[in-house]
Amino acid sequence: MADRHTLERLSEEYRTEVPDDLRAARSFDWYLDALYDDPRIARNAHQRVADMFDHYGTHYDEERGVVEYALAAEDPIHDGENVFYGREVHEAIHEFVNKVKSGARGLGPEKRIKLLLGPVGSGKSHFDWLVRRYFEAYTREDAGRMYTFRWVDLCSVIDDQDPDDDTVRSPMSQDPLVLLPKEQRQAVIDDLNERLDAPYTLRNDQHPDPASEFYLNELLAHYDDDLQRVLDEHVEVVRLVADENRRECIETFEPKDKKNQDETELTGDVNYAKLAVYGESDPRAFDYAGAFCNANRGLFSGEELLKLQREFLYDFLHASQESTIKPKNNPRIDIDQVIVGRTNMPEYREKTGDEKMEAFNDRTKRIDYPYVLEYESEAEIYEKMLDNADVPNVHVEPHALVMAGLFGVLTRLEEPTDETVSLLEKAKAYNGELEDEEIDRRKLREDAAESADVGEGMDGISARFVGDEIAEAIMDATHRDRSHLSPLSVFDHFEANLGGHGSIAAEDLDRYERLLDQVREEYRERAIEDVRHALAYDVDELRRQGEKYMDHVMAYIDDDTVDDELTGRETEPDETFLRAVEEQLDVPSDRKDDFRQEVSNWISRRAREGRGFDPQENDRLRRALERKLWEDKKHNINFSALVSATDLDDEDRSAWVSALVDRGYSEDGAAEVLEYAGAAVARSEIEDGGD
Repeated sequence: MADRHTLERLSEEYRTEVPDDLRAARSFDWYLDALYDDPRIARNAHQRVADMFDHYGTHYDEERGVVEYALAAEDPIHDGENVFYGREVHEAIHEFVNKVKSGARGLGPEKRIKLLLGPVGSGKSHFDWLVRRYFEAYTREDAGRMYTFRWVDLCSVIDDQDPDDDTVRSPMSQDPLVLLPKEQRQAVIDDLNERLDAPYTLRNDQHPDPASEFYLNELLAHYDDDLQRVLDEHVEVVRLVADENRRECIETFEPKDKKNQDETELTGDVNYAKLAVYGESDPRAFDYAGAFCNANRGLFSGEELLKLQREFLYDFLHASQESTIKPKNNPRIDIDQVIVGRTNMPEYREKTGDEKMEAFNDRTKRIDYPYVLEYESEAEIYEKMLDNADVPNVHVEPHALVMAGLFGVLTRLEEPTDETVSLLEKAKAYNGELEDEEIDRRKLREDAAESADVGEGMDGISARFVGDEIAEAIMDATHRDRSHLSPLSVFDHFEANLGGHGSIAAEDLDRYERLLDQVREEYRERAIEDVRHALAYDVDELRRQGEKYMDHVMAYIDDDTVDDELTGRETEPDETFLRAVEEQLDVPSDRKDDFRQEVSNWISRRAREGRGFDPQENDRLRRALERKLWEDKKHNINFSALVSATDLDDEDRSAWVSALVDRGYSEDGAAEVLEYAGAAVARSEIEDGGD
């Protein structure tokens, strides 16, 4: 039994998570020393967010030219709970980070809204949420630390200062450097940049917020412009940690009443409680509670941004282009934040067609965030969903999630412009099942980008709908005392609920039903393959046949001979045997050299890596050998018994069920697939035998 968590143990674990200097108050002089030791402390928001993505790890995919960020590909701080799957998604994340990194260098995107555009349920909101969680975590680490300041002992100098305001924290959580006059500040920044090892340079030309500027001026006047004394006696530097719940450095803005939107939600408003104390025009009577104020030094996240009224969006123009906000009847305020917006397709189409939105559109950097288009990656989304839930004791049968993913992907793909390529073949090509020699994936993607309204994967059925139906199918299985979830039951739920789902347009329903029929047929073929495997599979024979194929292929390519297994004599490569294997994959004779070279390259690559030959690790070769094995052994199978037998205790059927269980089926699922596909296999072979 594991040790229980005592209060002492919980307390110690908590302490390790808290920055050592979270409660410490330091002098301004200390802060200058800290900057000279580590100039990155003075980074702006874009620079800190850019470094955050690299901090948690990266992997460069040379084939796609895309950086995968561990933050999204592995989710290390949540033990993988929020991993994102799919080529298109990681391309979108790569593009988002590139814009942030360009902004960190001052190349322009720092003055733009990063607008995540995608269909409902594509995961853009979840990605935005994850970035905010990682920013919180990063600012707790030494690598991501930042500081702000607070004014202290104000009442001793400022006569009309409210005693409740004797200590006032920087309302905009600004960097303490803003307290230095610009000329002296720039001298410090120049020094820091000479010490900085980073792809960007530090910048800070902000004004102190109006309240801080008021205090600074009052104190400088009192001390005859002795800046050192002001900062020594009335400023304390404190650690700043991002926290969305406390609205510190992170803010999520959601449109509420579309007809009564108030700009003060973004920019702040008069603090009426302080109005009677300080007077109407006094900057101390302003309440820095607007969303842009709360997000300073970090992330502003605008949910469903384009649902806001056009006039309300104008506040984003100054915020993005000039990094300032202009509250009503108050001085302008400098801001420093990464502004992220999210929107769905209908709102985007409406706003882009509005000529009066030209200025706003010009200040956005659109990042397409489509649905996943590789169906095995889509299936991983559903696996994650189940892993993160309390799933009943229901066995998910082979192909159930993958075929669900295939259905979702088919609804999202653009029809190929090449009439020789079917939509199903395109899905398989995107999934990596077909080689570029068979179907040019790059060309498929380029054609789709040209033909799509916005981009491929921006329409179709969401993973949310598919996941909901899988969940319903699981619960239905429990109610019916079924111990397994088969693809057939998932298909039935799709068919029953497509027409009643609010996000599926009526004009798409017929097409989706036709696509579902294609998926049923694809599953039937895979189920038949599984049954054939159960009836005839022999791992030792598969390896022997694989090694024989390898020897003969290498001899064919090298124009060499092989040792005959029986006589030991040198003989020519067995062309009949080679073609018997290759024809199982419908490799035509004029393409046999390409296929053999592909296998040869794979074998050579494994040899260079110090890995032995294993035909099971090459999907195409494995499928060919399995089918060849079937052709060799099927004459020994009693197909009549397979069609008519119903007694599961029958010796043959028990062996077949066991073989299917070895492939991942439950016993009930194996019996079901034998009934579903076994009879089809048997009838086909009996008919062929009769011919």
